[in-house]
Amino acid sequence: MFEPAAYPEVQAVAVSLGIGLLIGLERERKPEAKAGLRTFALTALLGCLAAMLDQKSGGHWLLPAGLLMMTTMLIVAFARDPQDDGDPGTTSIVALMVCYGLGALVWHGGATLAVMLAITTTVLLYFKGELQLLTRSLTHKDLISILQFGVLSLVVLPILPDQDYGPYAALNPHQLWWMVVLISGLSLAGYAALRIVGNRHGAPLLGFFGGLVSSTATTMVFARNARENAELTTTATLVILIANLVVTVRLGIVASVLAPSLFLPLASVLGLGLFFGLIVALYRWRTLTEAGDLPMPDVKNPTEIRAALSFGLLYGIVLLLAAWLQDVAGRQGLYLVALASGLTDVDAITLSTLRLYNQQTLTASPAIIAIGLAALSNLAFKSGLILAIGGPALARQVLPGLAAIGVGFISGIVLFV
Repeated sequence: MFEPAAYPEVQAVAVSLGIGLLIGLERERKPEAKAGLRTFALTALLGCLAAMLDQKSGGHWLLPAGLLMMTTMLIVAFARDPQDDGDPGTTSIVALMVCYGLGALVWHGGATLAVMLAITTTVLLYFKGELQLLTRSLTHKDLISILQFGVLSLVVLPILPDQDYGPYAALNPHQLWWMVVLISGLSLAGYAALRIVGNRHGAPLLGFFGGLVSSTATTMVFARNARENAELTTTATLVILIANLVVTVRLGIVASVLAPSLFLPLASVLGLGLFFGLIVALYRWRTLTEAGDLPMPDVKNPTEIRAALSFGLLYGIVLLLAAWLQDVAGRQGLYLVALASGLTDVDAITLSTLRLYNQQTLTASPAIIAIGLAALSNLAFKSGLILAIGGPALARQVLPGLAAIGVGFISGIVLFV
């Protein structure tokens, strides 16, 4: 009886063939393409066979020689018969080279990775138009910010030592910078989405993306616009409420990444705040009237080097203060730091608390209480901004929603901690 598991060669050839057919299927839809379904399938098979023969013969020349010959043939073919649309066909050539390499990778035991890369390659080929539109929608400043994030995450982070230093062994350079990368990545994703979506989809998306970028900046900008234009009060209310609800989601995502064992109890606290706040936000959404074009939050890109260094410095200071105050005053010291730092930034104290929890310096209950107090302090600060900048009319609509979020946090702490 034929059992596929007994024939690894047959399995490797079958997977390679499937990879070639997958990528070739996308290329086949372009009538002007020189390589289609059959060419890509044969190329993947060639890569698998070259790797197989290379291994069985004990040599190391057949696989690179096959790649060289195949690439040369493709370049000559495209040069002698260029495409009608003027496209030099470099994308198809590179895709065929990738297909050849994936076939070889399958033979060397990397079938799972090869399939993942094949799907990624097909996606990149298929969404050519969308990727070009995305590129054109980004400004020079946006591209600089993406490059800055690349430096933060791919250049600086790998070279920093993963070792504890300083008083109470509270400072780890690698982990400090990882927090900068994490927050910058979340903020950059929201910033890019806000740039792409713009104001076409109204207050809910502006509130969501504005909350990812900076809920404080979003609150300040829309409070100012509501004061200058009373017709924007209802719209500003919804944007501000959603931006602050997104903060609870961000905290949950950060906790799930950095301290998975703390996620469920923390989610119980954050979830109640999110639930109560959503009730008010949905009510405001129903009363939202047509308000024309919405103002865009004018915030700086969060991946700027100066902003990233400032956050890293703040995070380190909070970490040291939390360790020192906990040593001197126990849990109450950490709670004081949470209240003070939460006024301007809830992320730093959250990340510091999660790290202390991972180091087993804190148990679950004080960690959740500290994060909850920081979130409450942050809500109080934004409430003051709304009252001072937006005026009484906006405050009457927004503050009940922020208060509902705060009541949810307090209820969660009382019930679950």
